[in-house]
Amino acid sequence: MSEKTIYWYDFETFGINPKRDRASQFAGIRTDEQLNIIGEPLMMYCKPADDFLPDPMACLITGISPQKAMSDGVIEAEFIKRIHQEFAKPGTCVAGYNSIRFDDEMTRQLLYRNFYDPYEREWKNGNSRWDIIDMVRLCAATRPEGINWPLKEDGSNSFKLDQLTVANNIAHADAHDALADVIATIEIAKLIKTRQPKLYDHIYKLRNKRVVQAEIDMVTRKPLLHVSMMYPATRGCLALVMPICEHPTNKNGVIVCDLREDPRTWLDYSVEQIRKAVYTPAKDMREGDVRVPLKTIHINKCPIVTSPAVLAADQAEKYGIDIALCKKHWEILQSNFAIVKKISAVFNEENFQKEIDPDFMIYSGGFFSEGDRSLMAMVRSASAIDLGRLGLPFKDSRLSEMLFRYRARNYKETLSNSELLDWEKFRQERLGNKFAQDKYKEGYTQAKLIAEQKEDAEYGALLERLDEYESSLAITSLQT
Repeated sequence: MSEKTIYWYDFETFGINPKRDRASQFAGIRTDEQLNIIGEPLMMYCKPADDFLPDPMACLITGISPQKAMSDGVIEAEFIKRIHQEFAKPGTCVAGYNSIRFDDEMTRQLLYRNFYDPYEREWKNGNSRWDIIDMVRLCAATRPEGINWPLKEDGSNSFKLDQLTVANNIAHADAHDALADVIATIEIAKLIKTRQPKLYDHIYKLRNKRVVQAEIDMVTRKPLLHVSMMYPATRGCLALVMPICEHPTNKNGVIVCDLREDPRTWLDYSVEQIRKAVYTPAKDMREGDVRVPLKTIHINKCPIVTSPAVLAADQAEKYGIDIALCKKHWEILQSNFAIVKKISAVFNEENFQKEIDPDFMIYSGGFFSEGDRSLMAMVRSASAIDLGRLGLPFKDSRLSEMLFRYRARNYKETLSNSELLDWEKFRQERLGNKFAQDKYKEGYTQAKLIAEQKEDAEYGALLERLDEYESSLAITSLQT
């Protein structure tokens, strides 16, 4: 049996969208389950491909220019190969801070784009993944003793890593450097493990979706305490929820209802009315509109669901949870369970824009067949010069175009003259379209304003390097 270890990691990136933006830096450190460091840290930069414009604000925050990543980095194929070697070691739990929502999605996109199975490393050979940010939120709300909790202006807890480390005298010299952030994450985990060991041990087990399932009683539908960023920090990032039904299209989803809110305000709504009241953005809600408080708990994303008993009466009051009122709302829902059919219908028709670009079809394109997976392994093991000669008979329509882009991004020197023309056309369309240009200009304007306000010479120099980099991409077309 493999030794159980935790591999702590962090990305710095050229943007805030893990699906469409690219990584600039990676760092990882392996520990045993007692959080003792074993082995050497890994830190590396990733060379940016020439079909991508970095977000100037991301560069300003991290201090990483595309030129820095280009000169000190490795190509993306090598970058993800080395990451995968660490993540896929048997018995590894890959962990981070806000990693489920961001870094893990970045990892999946990197694996997918570079011909790896995007999910296998998360479960195969006794592997798992974990994210400690919700454990930190639960600890702050229910077991705050022994830890200093920084506050925001509104009096709610701040969960920014750099603020937590300062408040607890943890060295964190270079926030937004991947390696510094990894070390800081390990130290925060150690702090909670030392001060609140029972809480730590319980939450660590929830990385196993079977353990999560055992916490959710779909027969009695007894209330649960759920911790999530979806609940405001002023409410402790938590809610007393009732499991309503399994998600109709996602076997790893359970739909729950926040029991703070009176369900009688929406019980008589139609399916369409409920859908609108669930999905309408807050900025588009009118005064008097009712928000139907339904959410999906993803049992494979290390959610924190636990007994309401962990919440003391004074804590419940502090975070606006009236236990008696929640019980009443639970009873109302129990006696009106015809609503389940409507709720299931709401989530059966979730409105997602259909993705047609192979780069971004990781979820919409389905799983790759065994035959295609074998061919993908051949791509990964082939020499650069042989990639264009393989003539692989892919069944999945995404893969041929993905292979062309993989070669162009990593081994451009192997493209034929006609392929170079095709790549240049693709590149100009990707870089010169209105969305890409507007996004870049917006980020640049924001970054320039900050640089001027701070009168920071380093910020100014970074913007100059971004100007040079944008010019080097030779963007000639502006698509509408």
